[in-house]
Amino acid sequence: MIELKNLSKNYLSKKIQVLKNINFIFRPGKIYSLVGPSGSGKSTLLNLISLIDKPSRGFIKLDNFKINENDIDQKDTIRSKKIGIIYQDKNLLSDFTTLENVYMARLSMSNNRKKAIMDAKSLIKKVGLEKRLDHFPSELSGGESQRVAISRALINSPDIILADEPTGNLDHKNATEIFKLLFSLKNKKRIIIFATHNRYFADMSDCKLSLINGRVNTVNARN
Repeated sequence: MIELKNLSKNYLSKKIQVLKNINFIFRPGKIYSLVGPSGSGKSTLLNLISLIDKPSRGFIKLDNFKINENDIDQKDTIRSKKIGIIYQDKNLLSDFTTLENVYMARLSMSNNRKKAIMDAKSLIKKVGLEKRLDHFPSELSGGESQRVAISRALINSPDIILADEPTGNLDHKNATEIFKLLFSLKNKKRIIIFATHNRYFADMSDCKLSLINGRVNTVNARN
């Protein structure tokens, strides 16, 4: 469970309040979509939940454990064990192969390189890229690169998957395949949250949240 309590985010240099006093609970077993215009705070909210950024006010609880925003080591440990992040621009390491990009993410949690490689190969096979193990990001299509990014996010079996516009740079066919893959990752213990401008994909979620003027509104929610 992820609980946001009176969560706010200001950027003092620009005197802009991006998020305003957000209270919301994300529950396991559900997929949530975030919609809203550019600049509405979707990426900011995901960065706070991923513990990459810290709120100006309020706090976050994971499974009733209050996050200490000033404890960097604690946040790094939680992120490596519990959170998988998928970015719009993939953020793959250009000098490393598909296999290396995926298994290296495991080394933040365990030094067992042999097991990391074995698990990475298994994940890469599941997303249909077993023939691309030794290919570099520059040798992959946009859809293939995003499948590598998803495999990397899954390598530590996270309870939370966060995706920020995961298909923003893909055509409709590849975007549909990526969202089909993303939705297949749902299970009763996992929370999936994705930001998108695509209303069709957003409507497929269990709960669609709209960010407007720094506040979260539930647009639709399924039991």
